[in-house]
Amino acid sequence: MNYGFLRVSAASPRVHPADCRYNAARIKELIFEAADNRTSLVVFPELSVTGITCGDLFFHNTLLESAENAVKELLNETAFLMTAFVIGVPVKFGGKLYDCALFCSRGKVVGAVPKRKIKRHDEFSLAKYFSDGIGLDAVIDYADCKSIPLNPYIVFENQKNSLFSVCVDMGESLFSSIPNSEYLTAVGGAKITVCPSACGEVIGKADYRRSVVCSQSGRMLCGYIFTSASLGESTTDIVCAGHRLIAENGVIITESPLCTNGAVYGDLDLEKMESDRRKSAVFAIASDNIDVCVDRIIKKVYFSLDEREIVLRREISRLPFVPKHENFDKTCEQILTMQASALAVRMEHINCDKLVIGLSGGLDSTLALIVCVRACDMLGISRKNILTVTMPCFGTTGRTKSNAEKLAQCYGTDFKEVNISASVRQHFLDIGHDEEMRNVTYENSQARERTQVLMDIANTKGAIVVGTGDLSELALGWATYNGDHMSMYAVNADIPKTLVRVLTQYESQHCDEALGEVLKDILDTPVSPELLPPSEDGEIAQKTEDVVGPYELHDFFLYYFVRYGFSASKVFFLANTAFDGIYGEDTIKSWLKVFIRRFFTQQFKRSCMTDGPKIGSVSLSPRGDFTMPSDASFAVWMEEAEKL
Repeated sequence: MNYGFLRVSAASPRVHPADCRYNAARIKELIFEAADNRTSLVVFPELSVTGITCGDLFFHNTLLESAENAVKELLNETAFLMTAFVIGVPVKFGGKLYDCALFCSRGKVVGAVPKRKIKRHDEFSLAKYFSDGIGLDAVIDYADCKSIPLNPYIVFENQKNSLFSVCVDMGESLFSSIPNSEYLTAVGGAKITVCPSACGEVIGKADYRRSVVCSQSGRMLCGYIFTSASLGESTTDIVCAGHRLIAENGVIITESPLCTNGAVYGDLDLEKMESDRRKSAVFAIASDNIDVCVDRIIKKVYFSLDEREIVLRREISRLPFVPKHENFDKTCEQILTMQASALAVRMEHINCDKLVIGLSGGLDSTLALIVCVRACDMLGISRKNILTVTMPCFGTTGRTKSNAEKLAQCYGTDFKEVNISASVRQHFLDIGHDEEMRNVTYENSQARERTQVLMDIANTKGAIVVGTGDLSELALGWATYNGDHMSMYAVNADIPKTLVRVLTQYESQHCDEALGEVLKDILDTPVSPELLPPSEDGEIAQKTEDVVGPYELHDFFLYYFVRYGFSASKVFFLANTAFDGIYGEDTIKSWLKVFIRRFFTQQFKRSCMTDGPKIGSVSLSPRGDFTMPSDASFAVWMEEAEKL
């Protein structure tokens, strides 16, 4: 099972203009190579059978018949393959000649898509030879194939997998104000757009082409396969570079070097595209804005191909929330600025210039303090207006307490220590709890006492309490209800634990040496709520990831479960791919079941979560992002996970 992944290829064969038999042989070689690579769809350039530069030879029946015979032979020799392909040929109909893309599968031409608009002054002067395909809706016979639909508005759909649906942007359609694919993806539902093109190469054009392919695949939430005229097409006046691009949802996933021939491959995630389209208001608006009459002219044409099992070649990042290397610093700075700006706006709105934050010496409160400092700097407020409060109790270690003090000193904030041990013990007496019982009451009493202290201090100062809890903790419910679960503004609410670490690391690399040393030690400290007594040697005994599991796994599950709504089996498949050699299948399965159970059962904490800024594409705010009843059953998801 491929879980919605489909391997596709963009190919540019060696071409001899007007030598159709030679060109078809080179096309066949690349189709067989693609089939050996378990590829389901291969796309070749515009007029790839004849060559794009044949000029007035397009008026010769000899060339047109040679092209048809070459296609006939190609179909016969590839009929047994489970690989569909798109090739470019000139097609005669009604006394006119059309520049067509043929969609071929299992030895048949399934449909022919004529170029919709021929530019009057293109670099190859094609308007001299070919007619516009606008309004064309006909049936033709070609290469011994009968009743082939000839129409610029065809969506090709696999009867055995409706997600495998394809439309065609012919030639320069991609670069027009309204590409063909606008209609065929938004209304026709095509998940993949192919663009057999014939762009000549000039300096700077490749960058422009790349940006347009990215943009179109992103706007229409589709896979996009672009391939241009092959190197060696002609050197009379124009250089063709065989540029080949495969994009998905606004990201180039594979690209060929310029001035090469051959094939590039990419594994498209069709389920991901479908998920994005269901959620995207922009895509829905695009569909609504297209004239309803377009729906009447779109023609759905079916083909039949079995699913090809593939070993995924596509890289699956272990840390989907973490910025990519090439944009790392810029993205980290943007995230911190967004968090700080949101807090600053909230402070201005409620006319508050003082902040209170519980500083534990751990990662989450460190990031929250970094945001508070930036917000005050933005507003021109003294950092002394930030009161950092450390509240040692039964589980506090010297290491975290010391780091909290150092952190406050380095940032120049006000600092206060409130030892809550006596208060918690009094509370135990009040409720009749035995201190020797190290259960959830023992732990939560400390967390709630800390929140009460922070809230009451904020009242005395005319301040607001800034929350420190993160997105991962919200997802797992790893927070004490009405304890650290609650604050007056939660700056980390949209930041998962893996990203908290990365942002703190970024800060440690862009500060003075003294602060950098403190931040590095905090980064090296095990994640812990420190609610149970330390070990005999004074080290942290209660480690969060020993209880709930590795945060890098839970963040991975969270991303694909919420962002795309993937099934448990697909999340498991992706996790095994991403964490191969790091975690075994049994370990991943075990923690996935923990994630499912905790995610569902802890929704009640998210249903009343504090305001906080939305930063990324995954948010659990019940006010407009992720909504779910607190009593939703997880039985179906767990049943699927149990079968893995």
